[in-house]
Amino acid sequence: MARSALLNVMVQAALKAGKSLSRDFGEVQNLQVSVKGPSDFVSQADLKAEKIVREELLKARPTYGFLGEESEEIQGTDGAHRWIVDPLDGTTNFLHGIPQFAVSIALERNGEVVAGVVFNPATDELFTAERGGGAFLNDRRLRVAVRRVLSDCVVGSGVPHLGRGNHGKFLVELRHVMGEVAGVRRLGAAALDLAYVAAGRFDGFWETDLSPWDMAAGMVLIREAGGFVSDMKGSSDIFDSGSIVAGNEYVQKALLEVTNRPVPTR
Repeated sequence: MARSALLNVMVQAALKAGKSLSRDFGEVQNLQVSVKGPSDFVSQADLKAEKIVREELLKARPTYGFLGEESEEIQGTDGAHRWIVDPLDGTTNFLHGIPQFAVSIALERNGEVVAGVVFNPATDELFTAERGGGAFLNDRRLRVAVRRVLSDCVVGSGVPHLGRGNHGKFLVELRHVMGEVAGVRRLGAAALDLAYVAAGRFDGFWETDLSPWDMAAGMVLIREAGGFVSDMKGSSDIFDSGSIVAGNEYVQKALLEVTNRPVPTR
């Protein structure tokens, strides 16, 4: 598959950060871990990976802005372009030795995400997409799943945890969804969950209380694989709302309806 110069920069940054994460994953018990918040850990591996990605991207495009999870936002002089990065999505998985984590890098141009990379170094799976160029897993073209009926579908979500999210609201959403689908999965890394929708592994996905770096790369992956994304209200204000609903045309629409049903009276 042919990649643009910009996508090659993103891929090389993700691979380099992934190599660093792989080394630290093998020594996970020895990592120096600080507490960033209730049940929300940040490790030296996380900080090191972001430094690698930031340096690689800004070396290639020094005028672009940079929004990352672990550092202050850099306002680029370019004005039109911004990198959106999660250097270690699935930090809790990583720190518990669970091989479900990823480096996520997206490029935003004039407010629209136009390219994305999600790389899981534990499985050596590299998901890439560019606007108009399709989505790929390594060198294989991706398409979203074709199932149209929720009862046939496996969908992913994120489960609120200690100190994060509206637990009551999620339990209502889950009650509605679990009564309609073949299965609900929680894997612990939103960027990979969205990549799995693009790859047809998940038929759909929904989650709230997310940040742009959790969603940006996955959004372009899904769109380029023929899927649809919106926020929980069906609008395109995904970053502002911090919520996302994804799937093919039929599943995404059905998930929107189900997750917005009112609280059951009994």
